[in-house]
Amino acid sequence: MDPDHQKLPRHVAIIMDGNGRWARGRNLPRIEGHIAGIKSVRDVVKTTRERGIPYLTLYAFSKENWSRPKGEVRALLELLDLYLERELPLMLESDIRFNAIGMIEDLPDRLQTKLRAVMKKTRKGKGLTLNIALSYSGREEILRAVRMIAADTASGRLKRIDQRSFAKYLFTSGMPDPDLLIRTSGELRLSNFLLWQMAYTEIYVTDVLWPDFSRDAYAEALKEFARRDRRFGSLKEED
Repeated sequence: MDPDHQKLPRHVAIIMDGNGRWARGRNLPRIEGHIAGIKSVRDVVKTTRERGIPYLTLYAFSKENWSRPKGEVRALLELLDLYLERELPLMLESDIRFNAIGMIEDLPDRLQTKLRAVMKKTRKGKGLTLNIALSYSGREEILRAVRMIAADTASGRLKRIDQRSFAKYLFTSGMPDPDLLIRTSGELRLSNFLLWQMAYTEIYVTDVLWPDFSRDAYAEALKEFARRDRRFGSLKEED
């Protein structure tokens, strides 16, 4: 199938795993793996934009990641700050809307300010919505939605609770659910990522470590998605 005309997902979500193992395999500090992973982020963002896929969500920092060594956490947040600074021109040039999802209030004030500034500057981007999940937890997202729904129901602002109304209280409100989840490094778990939204997402796992996840590796994931027969729980006659 011509890769330029294959069936493409509307929304790709990626668990970017394997930075630490990449560094360990080269006898480097873990942070070197995270630094190397930034190139893969740039390549994936550019490829997603070029393919015309309208939504991309990257799992950058989970709620559980706060338990990592303080030095590593500090370095990760500094890398995020640097990424925002360096990639803003590309976002503006490529018509990309940047969006941070998760418990952003957990982050240092300076980084929160930077995130809001980039979101404001790119808010008119229509070519691609790039979500970066930070201090994110799928279970916490659902609990947060339940608390807001309870408050709105008690006040009379919400009259009916169904799947559509529930989804409006999630960080991804107004966006389609991910069609494709890519997980690098071969791990076979969701890691508390977009639990509500992943109900019918196609899952693609590769042994490639995130810093080695090239355009070709991404293209292979998209080709595999194009071959999938998505049933959404319904029965179809066998060929």
